[in-house]
Amino acid sequence: MGRLAGFRYREIVKRLKAHGFQFDRQAAGSHEIWYNPQTDQYTTVPNHPGDMPEGTLRAILKQANITPDNFLTRIFHDSVKNDQNGLIFSVKSQNLTKRTLISLKT
Repeated sequence: MGRLAGFRYREIVKRLKAHGFQFDRQAAGSHEIWYNPQTDQYTTVPNHPGDMPEGTLRAILKQANITPDNFLTRIFHDSVKNDQNGLIFSVKSQNLTKRTLISLKT
């Protein structure tokens, strides 16, 4: 198993959104077209149950012009809230399962 194995559709879509992609349109069958207006890149993502085959994910990333390293290490901001100590970001790390609170005092 490679390092891109074991990703499901929802995780891939979250990471594509973090890279600026948005749903564009439905394609044939269960496939979707995603578009990044900043880079003018399109990619096709199959919406199938279970884990995405690693080769399919690599093809998605190649179309999207995203390196595997960037795909794996992107930080996702889940929510941002302001409290008396400053801003608190609820962040999901690279495996999208572990949440951490980061406090930035202003």
